[in-house]
Amino acid sequence: MDRLFLVLLFWILPLSTWADQHLKMDTSEVTIAEFSEFADAVGLLTKAEKEGGMVYESGWVTKKGWNWRNPYGVSSPPDEPAVHITFDEASAFCRWKKKRLPSRKEWIDAAYTENRENPTDGFQKGKTYRFPTGDSPEGANCLKECQIEAFPPPGKKNYSIKLRRGAGHARTATTKKGVNGLYDMGANVWEWAFIGQGPQQGTMGGSWWYGARQMEADYGATKPRDMAVVYLGFRCIDEK
Repeated sequence: MDRLFLVLLFWILPLSTWADQHLKMDTSEVTIAEFSEFADAVGLLTKAEKEGGMVYESGWVTKKGWNWRNPYGVSSPPDEPAVHITFDEASAFCRWKKKRLPSRKEWIDAAYTENRENPTDGFQKGKTYRFPTGDSPEGANCLKECQIEAFPPPGKKNYSIKLRRGAGHARTATTKKGVNGLYDMGANVWEWAFIGQGPQQGTMGGSWWYGARQMEADYGATKPRDMAVVYLGFRCIDEK
C-alpha cells in the first residue's frame, strides 16, 4: 500500500523534461527540516519510521527508532542530512520540489568537473578533479585521509557512542566547499543517483563510514532501492 502511494505520488507530481535543459544541482544534501516539511505536507510515514533504520555492525542490523527524524535513535539538529530514506522516498521528495534525483552521469559531472565561468576557492574552469573537494580529500567528512578527527566541522555532533565505527555525519554545508561550489559531494553521507529501472540504484560520493577511496568517481557503489540506512541521504537536481 505504501509503495503504491509513493509510485502514484512520483507520477502525479509535475515531471520535468530531460532534454536540453540547464541542470542545477542542489548546493547541499536535503536536510531533516526540508524532509519534515515534505513528509508533513503529503502525510508520508517512511519505511524506517515503520520498521527501523539500518546500520552495519557485525552485519546489517535494523534498529527501531532510527529514522530520518532521529538518525541515530536520538534527536538531531534540523540542518543535518535526512538519512534512512529509500530511493523511492527520495524521488518523491524531489518531484514534490519540482526537481528529480540526478543520474549517475549528472552527479559525477557536478561533483568532479568544475563548470562555473568564474570558479571560487581555487578551482579551475574545465578541470576534472580526483575528489569532489579537489586534488585532495581533506576537508570532507570521511575517515582517515580527510583528517576530520583533527579538524571537525563547526557544530558537528559526535555519534560514536551509538556506532561501531566512525562518528556520524556532519551538519549540511559545514565542511569544505567543493567543485562547483557544492558541499559534501564527497563523504558525509552517500547520495542516491538514478541508474535505470531496477532493484539497485546508484549511491555516490562515499560517507563518514569510509575513507577517501569511496569518494572517487569510479567507485561505482549501488544499494537496493528499498534500503533505508544511516549513512545514505540524497540531493535533487533542477532543470530550470
